[in-house]
Amino acid sequence: MEGQEPVGAQRSADSQDAFTRFVNGRPFFGGLWLTLGGAWILLTMKASLKVVIHVGMQGVAGYLLPTLMVLLGLLILFSPAQRLFYSITGVLVSLGTWVTSNMGGFMVGLLLGVVGSILTFGWLPDQEPRVSRRERRRAAQRAPQEGPGAGQDGTDSHTAQAVTATGAARAAQ
Repeated sequence: MEGQEPVGAQRSADSQDAFTRFVNGRPFFGGLWLTLGGAWILLTMKASLKVVIHVGMQGVAGYLLPTLMVLLGLLILFSPAQRLFYSITGVLVSLGTWVTSNMGGFMVGLLLGVVGSILTFGWLPDQEPRVSRRERRRAAQRAPQEGPGAGQDGTDSHTAQAVTATGAARAAQ
């Protein structure tokens, strides 16, 4: 049992494989969804004429905006330091495909692009792992058992704060 790791334990960075470190170190799913949205719109541009609703602006912008979506998605994946600029640009380009590219790839590509850009915008690097509710409840239940206001050195912290506040008030007079 010594060599076994608990089920919920996190692995160290050394034991994680390269792909897991790649995914965890950047807004992976936001970039992936933005790229897939652009690819979907480009795919619907190749649809037959019976399916195409509106190519727009002689086809140039119809191919340019989804290509920019794919490019921005790849830039998010491989250059996450500039993710805010890429995500804002990605939302604007995705919304622009509504007019230029078959209603944004029949709404599927547009929604993928917007959601991917939003995920990218909201991603924060180096976050502390979230503490589950169960762990927060256990910590809250342990706090009263240790005694109300017990400090680290065993003194009552409420009393120590009152003495400090009284001493500060006297010093101010």
